[in-house]
Amino acid sequence: MRLVARHCRGLAAATALLVLAAVDIAPAQEAGPALTLELNALQPSEKGCRLTFIVTNNLVAALDKVGFEVALFNQAQVVDRITVLDFKELPQGKTKVRRFDLGDLDCTKVTRVLVNDSTECTGAGVDPKACIRQLNPTTKSGIQFGS
Repeated sequence: MRLVARHCRGLAAATALLVLAAVDIAPAQEAGPALTLELNALQPSEKGCRLTFIVTNNLVAALDKVGFEVALFNQAQVVDRITVLDFKELPQGKTKVRRFDLGDLDCTKVTRVLVNDSTECTGAGVDPKACIRQLNPTTKSGIQFGS
């Protein structure tokens, strides 16, 4: 009888550890691979406004070409312009910095940047919609940024 009780306690402890391990692992599995796009800064430039992005390709493959259509909102929350930004190639697991100068744009009037869609998302075995579906937008600029 003692042996059965001791075995049951051991089995219960092992089961509890497995449940805790599964709970600890679950969030990482749910997150899955992502394309992280950080709006890092908006700065005045000679041409108008320079947007600086940090992009990390944590998708399952290298990307030969990536482009996003973005909308820039002004202080009245009205779309000031829509433009396409070409991020070029992004090797898998690599982080890159990309800068874009937008002519005749006053950085101080930009209050929000919205990623409308992915205009390009190509690579061997890459779903063309992966760049927008698995996009993880973040910001350090103080400007609202997202999709």
